[in-house]
Amino acid sequence: MTNTVDTDYLIKDLALADWGRKEIRIAEAEMPGLMALREEFGDQKPLAGARITGSLHMTIQTAVLIETLVELGADVRWASCNIYSTQDHAAAAIAAAGIPVFAYKGETLEEYWQYTKSALNHPDGPNLIVDDGGDATLLVHRGVEREMEFEKTGKLPAISTDNKELTIVDQLLNDTLEEDSSFWRRMAEGLKGVSEETTTGVHRLYQMAREGSLMFPAFNVNDSVTKSKFDNLYGCRESLLDGIKRATDVMVAGKKCVVLGYGDVGKGCAQAFRGMGAMVFVTEVDPICALQAAMEGFPVVKMDEACAYGDIFVTTTGNVDVITRDHMDRMKNEAIVCNIGHFDSEIQVDAVYDDPNLVVHEVKPQVEQVEWPDGKRVTILARGRLVNLGCATGHPSFVMSASFTNQVLAQIELWVNPDNYENQVYVLPKQLDEKVARLHLGKLEVALTEMTPKQAEYLGVEVDGPYKPDHYRY
Repeated sequence: MTNTVDTDYLIKDLALADWGRKEIRIAEAEMPGLMALREEFGDQKPLAGARITGSLHMTIQTAVLIETLVELGADVRWASCNIYSTQDHAAAAIAAAGIPVFAYKGETLEEYWQYTKSALNHPDGPNLIVDDGGDATLLVHRGVEREMEFEKTGKLPAISTDNKELTIVDQLLNDTLEEDSSFWRRMAEGLKGVSEETTTGVHRLYQMAREGSLMFPAFNVNDSVTKSKFDNLYGCRESLLDGIKRATDVMVAGKKCVVLGYGDVGKGCAQAFRGMGAMVFVTEVDPICALQAAMEGFPVVKMDEACAYGDIFVTTTGNVDVITRDHMDRMKNEAIVCNIGHFDSEIQVDAVYDDPNLVVHEVKPQVEQVEWPDGKRVTILARGRLVNLGCATGHPSFVMSASFTNQVLAQIELWVNPDNYENQVYVLPKQLDEKVARLHLGKLEVALTEMTPKQAEYLGVEVDGPYKPDHYRY
């Protein structure tokens, strides 16, 4: 890792900065929402004084988000939220711009959590978090809990053995405890809120809110319509195949593709496979989503059966153990297994990689074939982490503009109006959701119809919106 300028950063190679800057310029032309916010708020600097920590995939598109936050007045420190998702030239461009960033593609888990802590380590502490998956939020909360336990008992808290990652987290937190026993509590006191990008992180936030353990207000950006119905669906519809094809060069047409889960992400994946001429099968636990899949013409099956005939499998659920070791034992030779949910818990990858009876062949970074004793091979992409970011570059810039415009608006709201929010989870109001959509229409040359006052009165809405009640489902 390199650090050769007077900036607090750890990246792969600063020499990649010029390449990153060129791609950032291209992305800016495809991200009208963020550029419009720079135009609208650039002179006002509504984020002046804000110290923002970001834990979100360090991609070219994220670089545009970071520089928008800076343009609006914020001090920013950044880390990626996935060990494989960083685009090293994007990180280099951000570091060269003087913005602290801690990320490179292929981090170890120990480095990943240290980098998350480094991103949180503003000189005076962060007061806002942009999170994706909830890891920065988790680190603060778990750190506070362990400090309180240490204060009560005088002993370092036990290190979790539930999984490898929690073991690493707890070791980092204990090391921090020995250096400064109130580090995380001071940090938590200064935080005005977090805006969370993805379904998995939102689940964590709602759980903490129900338990009464959430330490600061949170905006659920994921459930803005202009995020979940666009990023999750249309973004995955394009980036899933990008990841699979860059990794394997496989022909999708004619293959039996199994999509595990039929939420917004699963819907996008199923559409992608169908569009390429595949035979698509869906697994679901939710009867509503299962009925939706069936009404779209997708056979809804059980994984216990589909594991034997599928050619390509993708998990989209945000759950755990969706593809088990037993499923992989029963897969056909040369089956491909990948995940597009946030964490690697959907596929029992450890049960494969920790088995001395299986041989792992690395084809190239993030592409591995696991060989069974009988000679059968199963290809696992990105070790069960996000295939579209591990094996490709994630969603297209345009759809990420919609998601990130919501993030910026949420950050402004938390910073400008902190007294309006308690330690609960909130969503952006409908008029802001519609504003995000409006900001992206011009790029697509959309001609929006305008209602007459009579029509608006008839429907009981304002001419300029919002047009739908909060309970409306798009």
